[in-house]
Amino acid sequence: MNDPHRWLNEHPELGSGPIPIEPYIAPDWYEREREKIFKKVWLCVGRMDEIPKKGDYKVKRLAAADTSIILMRGKDDVVRAHHNICAHRGNTVVTETGPETFGRSKAAIVTCRFHGWVYGADGALKHVPSEERFYQCFDKKQNGLSPIHVDFWEGFIFVNLAETPDNSLAEFLGDYAGHFAGFPFAELSYQFTYHTELECNWKVAHDAFAEAYHVDTIHAGSFPNTFSTGLQNVKLMGPHRTCAVCLTLGATPTPVAGIANSIAGASLVTQRAETMLPPSINPDKRDDFAFELSVLFPNTLIHVSEGIWFTHQFWPIAHNRTLWEGRYYVRPPKTNAERWATEHAMTLQRNAWLEDTATMEDTQRAMQSRAKKVQNLQDDEILIRHSTAVVDEYVNA
Repeated sequence: MNDPHRWLNEHPELGSGPIPIEPYIAPDWYEREREKIFKKVWLCVGRMDEIPKKGDYKVKRLAAADTSIILMRGKDDVVRAHHNICAHRGNTVVTETGPETFGRSKAAIVTCRFHGWVYGADGALKHVPSEERFYQCFDKKQNGLSPIHVDFWEGFIFVNLAETPDNSLAEFLGDYAGHFAGFPFAELSYQFTYHTELECNWKVAHDAFAEAYHVDTIHAGSFPNTFSTGLQNVKLMGPHRTCAVCLTLGATPTPVAGIANSIAGASLVTQRAETMLPPSINPDKRDDFAFELSVLFPNTLIHVSEGIWFTHQFWPIAHNRTLWEGRYYVRPPKTNAERWATEHAMTLQRNAWLEDTATMEDTQRAMQSRAKKVQNLQDDEILIRHSTAVVDEYVNA
């Protein structure tokens, strides 16, 4: 029998005591998270293949940092990041249609709809209507878009909103980058995306996806007797963390799921040969390996498996409100049968995500009663314990 306290024994520095609830419900704690985390650290804000052509752009709202950003691929094929604010009267340059707005400009420019100021993809102010009516103190060269630090890893786009970041993206990712290096994220490009706003703290949402203890209860309908509730190969890498989630071997899928799995292998519930996983993932070649569950601090979960990867992101809007975004990627189907099987797998996954998100608002509401002051975590909830320690370290730095 496994040691019931193996993760505590491996990481005694995290302790075993209860976790305070106040950071999940206190507005003043959230304000400190905004200043010390979301305005300071590298944030994953997209994929290079979301803006594949010169002149493509994406605007992303970052409520926790009081801004929205323009990611634009220039004519030189370079992706740059700028704040979405006009230097004239402070209007947004690109009119936003939601949390994410996509567009394309053949000329690789963006134009403020208020008074028609035009900016290039490099942020330079290209044109000002009636420029001669401005005064001598006005200098076009000094009034481009405000730049943001941007960098890239494995096709993911990161920004850092600090005037001078504390570290480079490579330093921030540390061993996490090497752990996933070489996984063919871009090759698995067929995508399903879901998002919604939830009335809960961003950490409540994070925690719900950062353990497998709940699968026998919450996912009894979507994935009955499919996954083990314990974690394997837990690794803590600076502010980031990862582990393996495993299958319950011998579980029998429903007849329809069995057929779908045999056609496309797009579901997490099947055993598959490993051909694309980096050597650091499932290093002991467990037969029951299902997927790698990782947390890229502060708010991004990246999961990989053979032929599948998916993400969850939790964007704070207020101390008790969060935008959740879930994305699921597989190989593009080549036949109608593969498309049906892939759609079936995604429907199962969507149902599981609905089951996960259905707990979060109840958790927040109950926590806000302050009838309980702490949470009690078991050994396989170590990712939550590590998250709590990291957030506490940043907020109190």
